[in-house]
Amino acid sequence: MYYLFNDLFFPPVTEADEEGILAIGGDLSPERLQLAYKSGIFPWFNEGEPILWWAPDPRMVLFFDELVISKSMRKILNKKMFKVTYNKNFREVISNCQKIKREGQNGTWISDEMIDAYCKLNEEGIAKSVEVWQDDVLVGGLYGIDLGKGNVFCGESMFSKVSNASKTAFIALALYLKKENYKLLDCQVYNPHLESLGCREIDREEFMTILKSK
Repeated sequence: MYYLFNDLFFPPVTEADEEGILAIGGDLSPERLQLAYKSGIFPWFNEGEPILWWAPDPRMVLFFDELVISKSMRKILNKKMFKVTYNKNFREVISNCQKIKREGQNGTWISDEMIDAYCKLNEEGIAKSVEVWQDDVLVGGLYGIDLGKGNVFCGESMFSKVSNASKTAFIALALYLKKENYKLLDCQVYNPHLESLGCREIDREEFMTILKSK
């Protein structure tokens, strides 16, 4: 494991341990975060602990042609039960992701420090959000890092206050990214909810090849 200090540097992702931890330390400056995501690395740590940087193998991703929209979700989308907006209220989305209770988790890894760091990236047009509204109330959404058209969108976290709101955000984002010719949606690590939407694991080497391809 590498220890990071003031230098803007990350080791090769192949140096990550079996769990996927690559480095410890550093900071959450906009410059370091941008370098991390462009290098296939992301921060994930508990509040009050040192910053941990991850490059897991395998990697959970969505190839857009493999997106799964169930019959029940198609009905919900066709009924237009929700309104979807893009990048209209980033701070509220990430704050809700911080507060939402998740099965099997006692707390959250989204600290106030992380919220401030990603809001700075949002101001620079790099971190973006998807908002889902019902009767003008924010009921779901997600946020992530946008590496640009023709590249990769790195999903970070999503929340839902009513059934199917986060699925609506995810599907809307996937369809938008496909239309804009992105390569894939990075979902980082496996969970069954993402798998139900068509995401699957690929080798880190394959992910890095796609990320670095022009």
